[in-house]
Amino acid sequence: MNGAMNGIDQWILTLILLAPLAGALVIALLPDRGKLPAWLALITALVTFGLTLHLPTHFVTGRPGFQFELDVPWITNPAIHYHVGVDGLSLWLVVLTGLLAPVGVLASWNAIQTRGKLFYSLFLVQQTAMAGVFVALDLMLYYGFWELSLVPMAVLIAMYGRKDGAKAATKFFLFTFIPSAPLLVAILWLYARTGTFSFAELQAQIAGGSLPAGALFWVALAFLFAFAVKVPIFPLHGWLADSFSEAPVAMAMVIAGKLGLYSMLRFHVGLFPVQVKCVAPVLIALTVIGILYGACLALVQRDFWRLIAFATLSHFSLTTLGIYGLTLTGRDGAVYQTLNQGVMEGALFVLLGVLDTRYANSQIAAYGGAAAKLPQTAAFFVITSLAMIGLPMLNGFIGEFLILSSTFTAVSKGWAIAATVSVILGSAYTLWLVQRLFYGPESSMTAEKPVTDLRWNEWIALVPLAVLMLVMGIVPSLWMPSIEGWLKQTPTQQAAAPERLTLPPLVLTAASGKEAAR
Repeated sequence: MNGAMNGIDQWILTLILLAPLAGALVIALLPDRGKLPAWLALITALVTFGLTLHLPTHFVTGRPGFQFELDVPWITNPAIHYHVGVDGLSLWLVVLTGLLAPVGVLASWNAIQTRGKLFYSLFLVQQTAMAGVFVALDLMLYYGFWELSLVPMAVLIAMYGRKDGAKAATKFFLFTFIPSAPLLVAILWLYARTGTFSFAELQAQIAGGSLPAGALFWVALAFLFAFAVKVPIFPLHGWLADSFSEAPVAMAMVIAGKLGLYSMLRFHVGLFPVQVKCVAPVLIALTVIGILYGACLALVQRDFWRLIAFATLSHFSLTTLGIYGLTLTGRDGAVYQTLNQGVMEGALFVLLGVLDTRYANSQIAAYGGAAAKLPQTAAFFVITSLAMIGLPMLNGFIGEFLILSSTFTAVSKGWAIAATVSVILGSAYTLWLVQRLFYGPESSMTAEKPVTDLRWNEWIALVPLAVLMLVMGIVPSLWMPSIEGWLKQTPTQQAAAPERLTLPPLVLTAASGKEAAR
């Protein structure tokens, strides 16, 4: 039994990567008839999610290094390995990817009426690409999955855009593909100097000081540039609003945040702790600007897709602040908030998709009094909104509190106070959106157009997410031990945590650095 279990542990990540590809291939080969592609995609997504659940149930908290690891030579020259594994950082992101796959299929059940075969095939390829980014421990393997994640997204935005999908897809592709060129050059430079693409070996050689510091600064900057666009952080967010407005709901769930934030933690902070310390003050300033800028723009939007896009910019800027505050508590909160955002925004996109499908209108002013006809939708929307504004007992509170408290005590009181203003602004635009969509005077559109409330597929998608919002808010200890274990075992953590940060002055408050939490 133990031998069989060890065999499953060794191959589980490969199965998680291959299952969506196999489902995509089957869908591509079978005829596009009725709901057949959707059913096949749902079955594939559920099987993949079931496979991901093997990871937390067999993950050993506190064990150093990567688990479920498989390292097989793939190409001799250059020395590229099929090397995969997970630790406390990537573990829950793989599970989250598995969870959002069936949610995305269910959210698309009624929205995708044409070319379903192509849509669901590309959607499943996207799932493989995302999971591959989280588990790859060879930099060229990682880069392959990173690039693969761009293609299905761009194609589906172009095909299913609501108004001008081709323009949004082109902007998304150029914004996210062009920074990948310097990333590839940086990876190849590292290989030329070290002879390896292995994350662990590169981490050891860089930490040992065997590479020139001046060149490493530019290599680290190339990594950061690619990841910052993908998050995105201010001012590299030009693609975000158009992509959110045009992308199908299932793709909008994964279009921003997780890949970039994970990559920052794993490959920027993890590989280049000294260089990260140099750029951290600038990044802290940019993230606080992004937090306030995104929140202020969200307040004045009249289209709910664009409102959510700028709210996302604000939320993920806050998460990036937790990363580059260079404290254990801040990074703990950043990882947990990345998971929280995946759950909350998954539910929010399903709910906005319900409204867009029913009324074919994303203009906030056209709504009003929709709760009378869509009481179930309104109830889920209120729960999700309260989680997003950080109401205690719901999941959004935990990550925000850890990030803001660590910034206040260990980085800068001035920047922390400025970032905390976003909590007020976030509550304003979120509750304003709830009031305008569901309450107040009934608009002519909601009064005259007959609609149905949540269907079975939407219920199945929303109930697990709503339960998770509550459980993650009340019992974070289910997730935190593995995350904290990764942070404490990271060899570069002490090098990355400076004793004092020199930060740019804030206009109203002099920001003096404090001793970083250890």
